[in-house]
Amino acid sequence: MKRLLVFASVLGLLASPVALSPVVARQESASTRSAAAAPAARPALVVILVVDQMRADYIDKYGDNWTGGFRRLLNQGAWFRQAAYPYAATVTCVGHATISTGALPQTHGIVNNSWYDRASGETVACAADPSTRLVRYGEGPEKTGTSTHRLLVPTFADELRLQMPHAPRVVTFSLKNYTATMLAGQRPDAATWFDGETGQWVTSTAFAQAPLPWLSRIASDRKAEKALGETWQRLLPPDGYRHEDDGLGEEGVDHWTTCFPHRLAATPGKADKAFFDAWVSSPFSDEALTELGMAAIDELKLGQGEGTDLLAISFTALDAVGHDFGPRSHEVQDLLARLDRTLDRLIDHLERRVPGRYVLALTADHGVAPIPEQTAALGSRAGRLPGKELLSTMEKALEQLFGPGKHVVRLVGNDVILAPGVMEKLRANPAAARALKDAIRERPEVAAVYFGDELRTLTLEGDRLARAAAAGYRPGRSGDLVLFLRPYWLYGSGKTGTSHGMPYAYDQRVPLLLYGQGIKAGRFDSPAGPMDIAPTLAHLVGVTLGAADGRVLSEALAR
Repeated sequence: MKRLLVFASVLGLLASPVALSPVVARQESASTRSAAAAPAARPALVVILVVDQMRADYIDKYGDNWTGGFRRLLNQGAWFRQAAYPYAATVTCVGHATISTGALPQTHGIVNNSWYDRASGETVACAADPSTRLVRYGEGPEKTGTSTHRLLVPTFADELRLQMPHAPRVVTFSLKNYTATMLAGQRPDAATWFDGETGQWVTSTAFAQAPLPWLSRIASDRKAEKALGETWQRLLPPDGYRHEDDGLGEEGVDHWTTCFPHRLAATPGKADKAFFDAWVSSPFSDEALTELGMAAIDELKLGQGEGTDLLAISFTALDAVGHDFGPRSHEVQDLLARLDRTLDRLIDHLERRVPGRYVLALTADHGVAPIPEQTAALGSRAGRLPGKELLSTMEKALEQLFGPGKHVVRLVGNDVILAPGVMEKLRANPAAARALKDAIRERPEVAAVYFGDELRTLTLEGDRLARAAAAGYRPGRSGDLVLFLRPYWLYGSGKTGTSHGMPYAYDQRVPLLLYGQGIKAGRFDSPAGPMDIAPTLAHLVGVTLGAADGRVLSEALAR
């Protein structure tokens, strides 16, 4: 009997789920999830939509006003309600690289929108490539182009092109160069974005040596100048909006007040940079991107060939509006209500051109913090910390430890870059390292500080902030120290606007919606994140991702 009890206990242990740390769980190979039944046929078209700066809680707060595309995805698709990024660098380029590769920053190497390059002693942009030039759909000055040369792993688009028997057509659109670039991978058929100085659509010689004839026709017809003199009015009735229209700390863009309506012309009748800035911040830019996407479907017959094609669009307007007006603003609410209608047009177009043969994923690259002054007015601790003050604190501490001199080079996001030789001194003197950390933590705005060396050796169980730092840490690109401010605190010395980039729910939690062929409708509360999108899409179309940290969202797959 004792032997039987022991044997039963062992069987029980073997059958019990093993608790993995979040970092280990994120790195579980997507191939181990491939047992889920695949659909009978591969989707002919994969559509990836990214709404820049869309918080997950916008669905619950503002979704009652949505009756179009968002509502279709929520009601008829798979909605992962707890989706979040597990890392701390919740910024645009990092998010798009994570979506496109299925990997975390510690793997794909994009650790910020820009970072300090120790070899050159300069800050480098995530997608800038000095060996390339802009290709314009119009006339304008010569500029440096972009590429994915700093991305350390292939994108889903790259794997699709490498592995599919029929060459896919890959097309991406955005208003930002690095978002279109990160979604495109190395060899797209078209990666196109907007030059806000000239109002032209552009690409890079990394993707095309000259304007593409079919895209030239489309770009000439989808000019931003068509909105010259237009006014952005509120779409909904007055009682359809929460909060006030002129909230504390709202900034607005140049030549706009903080209240509706917003006219898209700084100088009457003239399409200047101020006009283009306003256009980028308006729903008219979302509509233009959607029209480009629909035109590309028609021109290239995406999803109508023998293979699987990819269309990716990153909608930028919400990010511009969110920074200036904040997540409680009428501008954010109205832009989402209008995007709901715009997405409905796109889905209708997909149903006409690729009926039943496409799969669509919608997510965001990050969320956004509330405007600190609004949070403080509601009774919570919040504020702004000038980066110069923090750097001064570190310099004074290091001067006391090692004498006069330049000890801190730069603060980039959450990363602190120390002068050459300083880190070596700290490694050799643990007491000095502890003293530096103590001096930084004495600031009431600071929540946590870690040495980069620690993030590779610490036992991360129980320290959520350390796990978030480790998931985004890449040696050689990340800082010598990584530090986080307390919730609802931002860097800066101004009194208006807001930002993102911290390891808190308002920045990390984003929508994750799947819809179309091979997807089972439902609401899921299982752990998930945008790093799971590429592995799931790869499974549906039958390709392997070599460096994915995400998993296949098998619970949402049709059997």
